[in-house]
Amino acid sequence: MPARHPIVTKKKQQRDRRPRELSRGVHRPSITVGIYLALTGLSLAVFSQTSHYNFVNFDDDMYVYNAPAIQAGPTLKGVAAAFTSPHARNWHPLTTVSHMLDCRLYGLNAGGHHATNVVLHTIAVLLLFRVLRQMTGAFWKSAILAALFAVHPLHVESVAWVSERKDVLSAVFFFLMLDAYLRYARAASITRYFVVTALFVAGIMSKPMLVTAPIVLLVLDYWPLRRFEQIASTTGKTKVLRSDNRRRIIQRLFLEKIPWLILSAGVGIVTFALQKRAAGSIPPLPFLWRAQNAATSYIIYAWKTLWPTRLAVFYPHPNDTLAAWQVVFAIAFLLAITCAAIVWRHKRPYLFTGWFWYLVMLFPVIGLVQVGEQGHADRYTYLPSIGLFLIVVWAAGDVAASGEIRLWRGVATAGAVVVIAALACTAFAQTSYWRNSETLWTHALAVTTNNDVAHNNLGYLCVDRGDLDNAMSHFEAASKIRSGKLDPHYNLGTALVEMNLGDALARRGQPDEAMAHFEQAIKLQPDYAEAYYNRGNVLYAKGRIDEAIADFEKALQIQPSDADAHTGLGNALLRKGAPKEAIAHYNQTMALAPEDPHSRSNAAWVLATSSDASIRDGAKAVELAQQAVSLSGGREPLFFRTLAAAYAETGRFSDAVAVIQQAVAIARVQGKTGLADLLEGDVLLYREQVPLRRKSPGD
Repeated sequence: MPARHPIVTKKKQQRDRRPRELSRGVHRPSITVGIYLALTGLSLAVFSQTSHYNFVNFDDDMYVYNAPAIQAGPTLKGVAAAFTSPHARNWHPLTTVSHMLDCRLYGLNAGGHHATNVVLHTIAVLLLFRVLRQMTGAFWKSAILAALFAVHPLHVESVAWVSERKDVLSAVFFFLMLDAYLRYARAASITRYFVVTALFVAGIMSKPMLVTAPIVLLVLDYWPLRRFEQIASTTGKTKVLRSDNRRRIIQRLFLEKIPWLILSAGVGIVTFALQKRAAGSIPPLPFLWRAQNAATSYIIYAWKTLWPTRLAVFYPHPNDTLAAWQVVFAIAFLLAITCAAIVWRHKRPYLFTGWFWYLVMLFPVIGLVQVGEQGHADRYTYLPSIGLFLIVVWAAGDVAASGEIRLWRGVATAGAVVVIAALACTAFAQTSYWRNSETLWTHALAVTTNNDVAHNNLGYLCVDRGDLDNAMSHFEAASKIRSGKLDPHYNLGTALVEMNLGDALARRGQPDEAMAHFEQAIKLQPDYAEAYYNRGNVLYAKGRIDEAIADFEKALQIQPSDADAHTGLGNALLRKGAPKEAIAHYNQTMALAPEDPHSRSNAAWVLATSSDASIRDGAKAVELAQQAVSLSGGREPLFFRTLAAAYAETGRFSDAVAVIQQAVAIARVQGKTGLADLLEGDVLLYREQVPLRRKSPGD
């Protein structure tokens, strides 16, 4: 009897054929290239403006512009230190090396550093599209999701902030790892497993937040890779796995992740230990506060993903101010979505994968382990938000496919274009706030409440430009807000505000009031090196030299690599009549801060003008003084005075007269008439061919 074949309708044939085409990702190369170009254009349209932006006074100093080891570029010693010691209280050696490379390429031109972030983000966008398309076979859905990732306003912080290089760099390695894992899943081999491992290690060495990546891989095994549904081959014939075989497959999928989980655990322990041991580490908030904030933060991040408004660089922690109903609602919502994802995992597997991607990737930074004072941060959503994008895009695709095809496809396409355009415009505006510190923190004050960190950083900015009245206003506002934060967790930040208040008062010529704030800062944080240094400066100015020396020594005991404290101690020792000890500390400063002109000028002054002939060294003094003048850009008259004194010590009196006259002219242009009159006296000495003998350049 002839074999009977089941009757298959035309509709059934079409339904069966479509998934096979999608799984192969069949599209004309020109369309694929067009998508890559469009994604690149979107990324650049939003973020290329940052190539004209400055650094900001929020971690960029620690990461780049006040970090001598970074500014030196990728030296052998610097690269070794990146792998063996923390940078900015974290261990992310590849990120550290990338900052070194940028300094070698661009120096301290902030635009170049920003450009690197933009390039890495664009590469990450393109890799995400490639990985999703290959994993799911859904070409247009993958393109839309990659576009959302490219321009979502929550991602501005990760791209526009130089210090968040770790986000965009780790994303590149993460997506490369997913691509390698896909190849491994399709045809497992030791070589491919090693490639996945190497890329995973590179990712966690860029940002330890990727420690949850092995669990994400397990979620992807469920869907879209469907490795939980593999078919075994028996005696050449393919059969559906029985329950025991299926159990062995699941067990194997878990076992292959164990080495990666061990790596994750090791990196997690190292990162936690470094953050706790780092100078300036802060005690944690009460666990109940952290748990409540963690639950509500999951909801906040999800809401801001859907409605990204009132975004800021810093959100104050809610502490114990969250209402019980908010916490209960957040927990209930999380449980409801989690249960729905599990129940509908067969019918809507993307809901399962997307939701657990979001939960798992966000977990390390959700706030159960508190780092810093923020309640939540936009940058933490950079990779976790992909899970939510996955749910939204695939759910929208299901809705579009449920009605009349042409109508719904048209509506879905138009909707996607409108949403992406709206997000791009919002992200462009959000990026504009990162042009400099003032716009960044002013915007933060506009969209948040009780933001003492924003007030403090604006005050610090005002001090730098000499606007002491506005600086005091911001510092006092920050102090008032912090007066209500009594938990020990906030002592360090409060001490910083007190120290900044004292510094502003000292600059305004109110040393006694400044001392009170420095002492309060030290009371709050007994190991606060900068507070001791600043109090030492006030004591030095008041002529209390022994007390100043004690404070400078205490600052160096806490922070031996503080170049400014070495300079301060050298100045105090010189005033006390210990020039040899002073020179030793100036030499320490020169080693620690190669670009610092003050230590060179101070050392040159001692070598040129000391009354002790055994100390004087005119040739060395000339060399150091010339370096000081060059490093300062020729704008500091006291450095010219030092150079003139060095010339006089070597018998070059005509050069000394020419240089001191230049110093007089600069001082008068700057309105420093008293200094100019002092320098005129030096001219008379040099014309009589008499070298200078003084204690300090200002005497």
